Amino acid sequence: MSSSAADTFRRVVELVKNASARTEAESSAHKTFRETSVPKSVVHIPGFVDIAKTGVIYVTSRAADFGFSYENLEWANLGQGAPETGLIEGQPPREMKVSFSPFNCEYAPVGGEKALRSKIATLYNHRYRQGKASQYTAENVCICPGGRAALARIAACVGDVNVGYFLPDYTAYEQLLSVFKSFVPIPNSLNSETGYNLDEKILTREIEGRGLQVILNSNPGNPTGALSENEDLAKIVRIAREKHCAFILDEFYSHYIYTHGEDQLGRTVSAAEFVENVDEDPIIIVDGLTKNWRLPGWRICWAIGPKAVISSMQSAGSFLDGGANHPLQDALLHSNLLDPDFVLQDTIALQKEFRAKRDYVVGRLTAMGLKLDFEPHGTFYAWVNLEDLPPPLNNGMTFYEALLPYKVIVVPGIFFDVNPGKRRELFNSPYHHYVRISFGPSMPFLQLGMDAIARLLEDYHASPHHNH
Repeated sequence: MSSSAADTFRRVVELVKNASARTEAESSAHKTFRETSVPKSVVHIPGFVDIAKTGVIYVTSRAADFGFSYENLEWANLGQGAPETGLIEGQPPREMKVSFSPFNCEYAPVGGEKALRSKIATLYNHRYRQGKASQYTAENVCICPGGRAALARIAACVGDVNVGYFLPDYTAYEQLLSVFKSFVPIPNSLNSETGYNLDEKILTREIEGRGLQVILNSNPGNPTGALSENEDLAKIVRIAREKHCAFILDEFYSHYIYTHGEDQLGRTVSAAEFVENVDEDPIIIVDGLTKNWRLPGWRICWAIGPKAVISSMQSAGSFLDGGANHPLQDALLHSNLLDPDFVLQDTIALQKEFRAKRDYVVGRLTAMGLKLDFEPHGTFYAWVNLEDLPPPLNNGMTFYEALLPYKVIVVPGIFFDVNPGKRRELFNSPYHHYVRISFGPSMPFLQLGMDAIARLLEDYHASPHHNH
């Protein structure tokens, strides 16, 4: 047995010894997280507090202790929240060029270049609002330096109200909902029985019963892959309008849709389709180049909504982030990336590629005996239920730690239990038994990761310390 194999085997033995853990205090994996997720300052700086890492940042920084780096091709980062950025089969050519001029080396307008905002509005009108009297204009669009910056701008504009959100959801929402103190965040847990989808009765009950004036939700859902579309999405927009409750809809995965047949490839989903009046319906949509265009490094996204909200976001941007990169805005404006024909062809290629990757990952996980509550309808994530595995592999944090010696990263489900302040014991989270596995990486890395997960399970069951 090689030294690396021996080290891996010893790791499995340690896990077996830890199999009796029933609380967070007894779990070495959870103890490691609590001790390392928040940096402990050697020197106290007056007035400053230590800030915890978000889930995805924690799992990669922890993996670095085992030799992970983005340049190390022996690792399968199935925890990544970004899609592969290389060429994929059928992708149309990207006609884009970054150039510099005295003009674009100056600050861009905080809300973004007007011509670019107009081009984005035109794209949405073409895709979702043909034949409708109310159309988006440049005044309905705000350009921001990334999705989190857009959400931070929106949060800065929210008043002293109750803000509802639904679990599980995007890990960075936790810090977002903690930092801004003007509003009160109120969670509601969704479950597998409802397909993790928003239900008309649930929405109405939450809005009326808890006095919600704002709701934050991602569609398709990260990490579950749940999707609201067609009449279900129309109902959400109608409830927002009728109940006078603003909806902030994170649509960053709206091109990663797998619910249609070959004849509908390229179809995307957006609440923009069901808005009646773009300046009166309280629907704010956030999207950008990061996921749907597979350009995360560009850090350009946009919010689309009523002019009054967009105007406030521009004001907030003046003190929060100062605006998006000016040369890249110019490059996007003069590229073909926002042309409707390009977007359609690019989305067709994306959906073919990622549907194949989804089917591969779901098939391999199922063959290993791992359970998914349902096949993901959107995003590039599989929400894996570990309850049927023997302890301690049946909890997400230990499963994650167990995979590190095998050079694989996944994200424990507890990180999607958006829990500002971390007041609840992690073992009591409803998502304690889950992990999120990304099929965002290219196929060779997915194969590498699936093979390693299979080896972990084989090694664990073959261990003489394993009590069958």
